[in-house]
Amino acid sequence: MKDKFKSLFSPFTFPNGVTLKNRIVIAPMTHWSSNPDGSVSEIELKYYARRSAGVSAVITACAYVTPNGKAFHGQFAADRDEMIPELRKVATAIQQQGAKAILQIHHGGRLCPPELVPDGDIVSASAVPAERPGAETPRSLTIQEIEEIIDAFGEATRRAIEAGFDGVEIHGANGYLIHQFFSPHSNRREDQYGGTLEKRMSFPLEIIKKVKSVVDQHAKSPFIVGYRFSPEEPETPGITMADTLVFVDVLANQGLDYLHVSLNDFRSTPRVGVEDFTKTRIEYLLETINGRVPLIGVGSIITADDAKEALETGVDLIAIGREMIVDPDWVQKIQEGREDEISIVIFTDQQEELIIPDGLWEQIISRPGWFPVKER
Repeated sequence: MKDKFKSLFSPFTFPNGVTLKNRIVIAPMTHWSSNPDGSVSEIELKYYARRSAGVSAVITACAYVTPNGKAFHGQFAADRDEMIPELRKVATAIQQQGAKAILQIHHGGRLCPPELVPDGDIVSASAVPAERPGAETPRSLTIQEIEEIIDAFGEATRRAIEAGFDGVEIHGANGYLIHQFFSPHSNRREDQYGGTLEKRMSFPLEIIKKVKSVVDQHAKSPFIVGYRFSPEEPETPGITMADTLVFVDVLANQGLDYLHVSLNDFRSTPRVGVEDFTKTRIEYLLETINGRVPLIGVGSIITADDAKEALETGVDLIAIGREMIVDPDWVQKIQEGREDEISIVIFTDQQEELIIPDGLWEQIISRPGWFPVKER
């Protein structure tokens, strides 16, 4: 390993005492490859195992916590106890390669396809459709239903504990239900869950409280609880950087083990809501957090130099997404001083070699520009 990359391989200890062997984790990435009933397929177990050896932790693709929260075809489930043995397979596949296993838990809200949820009943904070072609208008959740979903996040956490995971990540990003409650675009409520910025924080904060209480009750050893968020959204009205900094200031005091910012590029700057648009979102977040909780940064980390630059922003951990699909040996190559050998292109005959499930492969091939794909 070259000296300039040594920082990537220093250990890191979470506030709860769990130690990671290095600063590189796998970002949560949908792979569209679970069975229709939410059980785990053999190919996704092989997919995870192939990518878990070099990193210190793997944050899984999101698992839905209620039947009406399923947002993808080929998504695996954490909504019932029958799934505990299935979840255990995922945790074991990751842990056998030496990485910690963190289950991302989520509800899709208004982004759920009607054919995937009971009776096509799409729900959200309010009856406001997403701004995308063909979007369904969701039904506004009742107070009782909100409380049931909060409890469901707790139950999914219990299942993760019983399945042997090392932690959970609450998915509050990317336009899904928790994000929808925080967003002034999708949340037009006038009760305790909407209206003011503070009230729009209520749903995510109650989920965090529930998850942490379940961990206190059921975990027999330190168990990681993280929270992922998107700092801004393009809609008007929408989440601004100013909103997020207020929210992150509150999140930093919730006793979480980490926060995880969802970004397309770790170098990106805010759109609106700040005075200095030359400062990056990461800089603003780190100033607000002020050392109270670890931050994971992600976005456009392709080369070893990108990873070094990202870590030098001051984040505690970096999450690698697409590049771990392109080159499953990315970490090992840097560690062995072979960073010049890192693959940055997927060739069209590499699906089997790279152990990429059919659902994910179809997305890679059919979405130009999402992945660097070439013919031999």
